[in-house]
Amino acid sequence: MEELNYLEGKRILVTGGTGSLGHSLVRRLLSGKYGNPSKVTVYSRDEAKQHYMRLEYLQRTAATDEVIYRNSRDVLEFRVGDVRDYSALLSAIRNSDIVFNAAALKQVPSCEYFPYEAVLTNIVGAQNIVRAVRENSLDVERVVGISTDKACKPINVMGMTKALQERVLIEANRESSGTAFCCVRYGNVIASRGSIIPLFTEQIRERKPVTVTMPEMTRFLLSLDKAVDTVMEAVIHGNPGDTYIPRVESAKIVDVAKALMGEEELEIVFTGIRPGEKIHEIMVSEEECFRTVARNGYYVILPVLPELRGEEAGGAALSSEYSSKDGNISVPDLRNLLSDANEEIARFMGES
Repeated sequence: MEELNYLEGKRILVTGGTGSLGHSLVRRLLSGKYGNPSKVTVYSRDEAKQHYMRLEYLQRTAATDEVIYRNSRDVLEFRVGDVRDYSALLSAIRNSDIVFNAAALKQVPSCEYFPYEAVLTNIVGAQNIVRAVRENSLDVERVVGISTDKACKPINVMGMTKALQERVLIEANRESSGTAFCCVRYGNVIASRGSIIPLFTEQIRERKPVTVTMPEMTRFLLSLDKAVDTVMEAVIHGNPGDTYIPRVESAKIVDVAKALMGEEELEIVFTGIRPGEKIHEIMVSEEECFRTVARNGYYVILPVLPELRGEEAGGAALSSEYSSKDGNISVPDLRNLLSDANEEIARFMGES
């Protein structure tokens, strides 16, 4: 099958590779599941995170289920740099076949207080990738931008900048015939840095009151592995301008807290909505429904620009927005879902 050897011999760049998604993506790239890349380069501006990530791989002296160490010893490379820095980014992209853009300012309140910083990383950083490919006629096969549900009907700076990042990358397909640019958009990742479940887990372990913003708050629940699955589906099967959306469960945040408590009955304290925060996550808007198709277990939003949009058999897959407010799962079902994710949560808590 195509996907079994898709990465064989490829040179891969992961911007923001020390983040939660980047870390898990690198682990998958080195697993051999899609073939063995010739080089995987982690590009980020945090040398301390790179140092600890390097140590993690160096201490693995034998193959594991997650990483084939023999390969990573020769293949894995780290580069300190910022997507805002065009010359440094160009140098990193120049010898790459595939680029995953996971670099981002993603903490919602921080972006509200430092909006221009979010613009520089989330928008200018993406444009720098496009510029590097276009102006230097680089032989990059694919660029995948990692976006967020907050880019859909955005109300906060983080979402606004990510929405523009999507448009920058989608438009890049018009004048980059040799490179396919596509995106992945997903919601709350169960074990990512800054997400609610590690916070709840810590509060429950310390028997503190569990803090929830509002009783009505809902979120999609996505494992890091499922997020990486979506990214790999996009890079292997995506067409230029596609935006891939995973199909996942959603729940009330207060029910997530109850599910994590198990038999405990700790106090739940409602703290109020944070600056820029949404009550519900939306991954596909009403306006995007008519050009959203079902493909291999995923929703795929076809490009907003008509000249990039091909015909897709089967017609629209949605008749209304895809929102976390609909179809929330019960507390018992949440316990089962979170039980399956316990190993991932524990691994994340150990890495942090």
